[in-house]
Amino acid sequence: MKTLKLIQSDSYLRPYASAIEGRYNYAIAQEKKLTGGQKLSDWANGYMFFGLHKVGKKWVLREWAPNATAIYLVGDCNGWQKDEAYRLQPTENGVWEITLTEKMLQHEQLYKLLVEWQGGSGERIPSYARRVVQDPQTKLFSAQVWEPMEVKAEKLKVKGAKRRKAGDPLFIYECHIGMSSEEEKVNSYDEFRRDVLPRIAKLGYNCLQIMAIQEHPYYGSFGYHVSNFFAVSSRQGTPEELKHLIADAHAYGMDVIMDIVHSHAVKNELEGLGMFDGTPYQYFHDGAKREHPAWDSLCFNYGKDEVLHFLLSNCKYWMDEYDFDGFRFDGVTSMMYQSHGLGEDFVDYSCYYNGNEDGDAICYLTLANKLIHEVKKNAITIAEDMSGMPGLAYPIKDGGMGFDYRLAMGIPDFWIKYIKEVRDEDWKAGHIFYEMTNRRQDEKTISYAESHDQALVGDKTIIFRLCDADMYWHFEKGHSTYMVDRGIALHKMIRLVTASTINGGYLTFMGNEFGHPEWIDFPRQGNGWSHKYARRQWSLVDSPRYFFSCLNLFDEKMVHLLREHLTPVKDSYGVHLPWEDKLCDNEGDQVVAYQRGDLVFVFNWNGVKSFEGYGIPVPAGKYKVVLNTDAKEFAGFGLSDDTVEHFTCPDTGYLPANKGWLQLYLPARSAVVLQKID
Repeated sequence: MKTLKLIQSDSYLRPYASAIEGRYNYAIAQEKKLTGGQKLSDWANGYMFFGLHKVGKKWVLREWAPNATAIYLVGDCNGWQKDEAYRLQPTENGVWEITLTEKMLQHEQLYKLLVEWQGGSGERIPSYARRVVQDPQTKLFSAQVWEPMEVKAEKLKVKGAKRRKAGDPLFIYECHIGMSSEEEKVNSYDEFRRDVLPRIAKLGYNCLQIMAIQEHPYYGSFGYHVSNFFAVSSRQGTPEELKHLIADAHAYGMDVIMDIVHSHAVKNELEGLGMFDGTPYQYFHDGAKREHPAWDSLCFNYGKDEVLHFLLSNCKYWMDEYDFDGFRFDGVTSMMYQSHGLGEDFVDYSCYYNGNEDGDAICYLTLANKLIHEVKKNAITIAEDMSGMPGLAYPIKDGGMGFDYRLAMGIPDFWIKYIKEVRDEDWKAGHIFYEMTNRRQDEKTISYAESHDQALVGDKTIIFRLCDADMYWHFEKGHSTYMVDRGIALHKMIRLVTASTINGGYLTFMGNEFGHPEWIDFPRQGNGWSHKYARRQWSLVDSPRYFFSCLNLFDEKMVHLLREHLTPVKDSYGVHLPWEDKLCDNEGDQVVAYQRGDLVFVFNWNGVKSFEGYGIPVPAGKYKVVLNTDAKEFAGFGLSDDTVEHFTCPDTGYLPANKGWLQLYLPARSAVVLQKID
């Protein structure tokens, strides 16, 4: 066998070649065994067979429950009573089936399955149910008969909107539909489409990442304790309303990806898959491996063919039925290691290949990536992994697992640690640049300063850490304090250095771009089931009185600028964004500068010193300022005249002939971006 490219590309991986080749060969063998040689995307069609389907004038319902001795459909159609006319019949391989007339089952009726097994029985929601709703009085969930309706909404046309091309940087707006309203309530797909989507489009983000789509019993789980994998969360509306939202997002030129949870499942039996047919191991591991030790949830058995079929079909379903463009896979670290990554430090390559890997889970992730890209060639897959497993975002044919991107989870951790523990005078400009760019060059990442994780109760957003209580009393223009001025300046600089050093994409969470002032706390018993902190206060950013509007405008200008100038290049390394060329790193001054394409980025992290005529070595020519964090429109002090064009000064022998010195005024705690125009 020819040495895989992944191993060739990194000499430190050669001692572990057998492990990498082993997982590669295992995935190929598993695919062949499962599909019999057909395309994976043609095989993963479970959602077309199982579940409830309208076929002509009749309804057909199929379920997989190998341990069941009898199954009945119970619901509004038969008074929730066991009725022989609604009894499913066994076929083969644990599959049960029933055909009902239109009169026996009607649109919007509620139903469940009464599953019987040796020694017991229980009501269950079908595993492939596409519509699951909660009773407002009893709080119980039931499946709902739902005849698919054509989305008849007028197709949105947005002038000048263009979809991202392959290789273009991703600018991801992570959102939670339910908490996107200013009102203290659960927002709807329609309200988000009308009120929030235009905001995101104006900011310039080209990808929408939607959280909490799969149905989950507990709203406060943020969508991570899934019960019904094929059902759209009904709290926010109907399937057709979600389809309309996605269609409009596409019209704005955005890709739409889903935060998909295949790393575990809720333990609930009445709502979820736990003990579905009376056995603990139908979908999940048995014994000690069944329950996740940290998440109070159940762990899928990725070694079972039926589980692979269920999960792979789920991936295809969301793309086929709703036109999602890909997925951000949650909990990948937990999947890849038998320890779930708990207590692991992953300090060197040996930590990845010490027998701790879960080969079946790694195989599933590999097959999922192959399937997704068969369904949509330009699909987007992102892995949430904190371990740094080599090859995670590397082509499958070359020995990788096939993700397009991995989350740069160390970056938000770095910012939290820096803000909490390091004095301003000790911030090291070169260290910041190193942390932003410390990654495998052959694997694309999604960088972010903060996501939803940093906004939850028990943590703090960056703006809250920087400004603290002064946000409540001194965020009105003309009434700022030193804490607010410092916080606003660093908020912009942190975002700019994070976004301008990406090698794949950048992500922000809904509201964080303008410094939303409060944490996220979902309704729960401890807060009186209040929605006060599970919403977004858009009126703050809409008001010209407050600094929120300035931060929002800065984010808009930054995203549009980077989208315009960080265009892919092609060379011997393949297609990638322009490399970061560090121009200077002066630790004593706390100044760092780097170039990407035709843009030069200069950061003065010094909180007390401004510099006049500061020399930056750059390609000789003429430059203009295209973004300045200190501009008054961004709540800065406006200490520089950004209309002035800058010409390089020749060097007396220190620099190469084609370079010169840009002499700049660098106000304290500010950053400036210049474009070479001649």
